[in-house]
Amino acid sequence: MTGQTKAKDGVCVPQGAVENYGLHAAVLGPIETLAQSVSTIAPSTSPCLLIPLVFALAGNATWFVYLLATGATLLVGFCVSRFARLTASPGSLYTYTANTLPPVFGATAAWGLLLAYVASGASAVGGALYFAGVLSQQFFHLAPSALPTLALVCVLAAWIAYRDVKLSAKLMLWIEIASVSLILILLAVILVHFRLHLDLDQFRLKGASISALGPALVLSMLSFVGFESATTLGGEARDPLRTIPRVVLQCAILSGAFFMLCSYSEVLGFRGESGRLSDSTSPLHLLAAKVGISPLGVAVDFGALLSMFACVLASITAASRVLMRVAHGGLLPPALERTNLRHGTPGLAIALSAGLMLGGTAVMGLRGMTGSDMIDLLGSLAVLGFLTAYALVAGALPFARYALGQHSHRIAAISVVTVVVMILIVIFDLMSASDPAHARIPYIYLVYLTLGIAWYWVKRKRDALAVT
Repeated sequence: MTGQTKAKDGVCVPQGAVENYGLHAAVLGPIETLAQSVSTIAPSTSPCLLIPLVFALAGNATWFVYLLATGATLLVGFCVSRFARLTASPGSLYTYTANTLPPVFGATAAWGLLLAYVASGASAVGGALYFAGVLSQQFFHLAPSALPTLALVCVLAAWIAYRDVKLSAKLMLWIEIASVSLILILLAVILVHFRLHLDLDQFRLKGASISALGPALVLSMLSFVGFESATTLGGEARDPLRTIPRVVLQCAILSGAFFMLCSYSEVLGFRGESGRLSDSTSPLHLLAAKVGISPLGVAVDFGALLSMFACVLASITAASRVLMRVAHGGLLPPALERTNLRHGTPGLAIALSAGLMLGGTAVMGLRGMTGSDMIDLLGSLAVLGFLTAYALVAGALPFARYALGQHSHRIAAISVVTVVVMILIVIFDLMSASDPAHARIPYIYLVYLTLGIAWYWVKRKRDALAVT
C-alpha cells in the first residue's frame, strides 16, 4: 500500500494502493484482463437468449433499449474506473465501498457482490446445460443428463481457475474471440444478404411502446452485468491502476456496440418470417439457414456453449477473489484468505464458489427446471446483487474524491444520476415480475441481504467484546 488519505468522518481512502493478498502479482496483460470482464458478461449468449426476450417487449426499439443499457453501464463504468485509478484489490467494488463509506455499507456491497457473481456463474452453468441440450438434440436427438453435465462444467471450471489465473485468462480470451468472431461473420453475411439497406422501421422505433421500455431495459441489463469483474484481478494485472480503468470502459463500449449490432441484424433478419424472433430458441441458427450457411449456425451454438463455460470460469475467478477479500475484512472465516503458494490462487474460495454454483443448479435440476429456467431465474437474482453494488460504488465516489481533496461537482452529479438510474432499474424490475417465480426473487434477495447485514452486526459486537 503506497498511501492513505483519511476523510473527515474517519473512513480511509487508499491512494495508489495495490493489494494482492498472496496472489501472483502482475501476471496478466491488458488483453487478458479484458478477457475476464468480457467472459463474465458472455456476449455470445445474448444474441441467442436475451435479445429475443427484449424484442418481445420492445419490438423495433430493441436496438434503442440496448443503447439505453449501454448508457447506464457507462455511467457505472465511469464511477468504477475512477475508483480503479486509486486502488487495486481482489475485493473490487466491495473494497471501493468499504474504504469510503461507513462499514455497514461495505458489508452490504460485499454480500450483494458475492451473490451477484455466484448467481451469475450458476446462471451460466444453466446456460451450458441449455446449449449442450440444443447441440445434443441437433446431432444425437436426445437430451443430456442434467446433473452430470452441471457437475462436469463446475468441476472443470474450478480446476482451471485453481490451476493458474493466466491459463484461465488465456482460455477465456480465445473462447470469446472465437465465439464473437463467428457471430460477427454471420451478422456480416446477414447484412450483405439484405443489401445493407437501412431498416427505417427500427430507426423510427415503429410500434414501440414507451411503457414497455422499462421492463425491456431490465432484461437488456442482464447482458452487461459483470462487465466490471476485471476489478477483481487488481492484484494480478500488470499496471492495474492504469489497465483496469481502461478495461472497464472498453468492455462497456465494445459490448454495447456488439449488442446493438446483433439486435438490429436479428430484427432485420426475421423481418417477413412466419416465426417471430421472440419465439425462437436458436435465432442465429435459423438466420444462418435463411442465408444459406447452416453449418455456421451450428458453430455459433457451439461457440455459445463455450462462452457459457468461459462465463462460469470468470465468475468463479471473480467470486473467489471477493470471498478472499471479504474474509480478510473479517466477515468470513480466515481460511478463505489462503492462497496456494505454487499456483497463487485461493483454492478454498474457488471450491466454495464452484460448490455454491453446482449446489444451486443441482437443486433446480432435481426440481425439474431446465437450463433456460436457470438462466432466467438465477440471472434475475444476480442483477439485484450487481445493482446494489453499482449503486453503492456510485454513491461512494464523491466522498472518496472529497477525502482526497479532489471534489468535483461534475463527478458528484454523475454519481447522483448513476444511483438514480440503478434505483429506477430496480423499480422497473419489481414492476415487470409477471409470474410467481419472478415475483419471489426480490423477497429472496431482501431476506439474504438482511441476514448478511445481521451477521455483520453480530460479528462486529463479538469483535468488540473480544477486544474489551
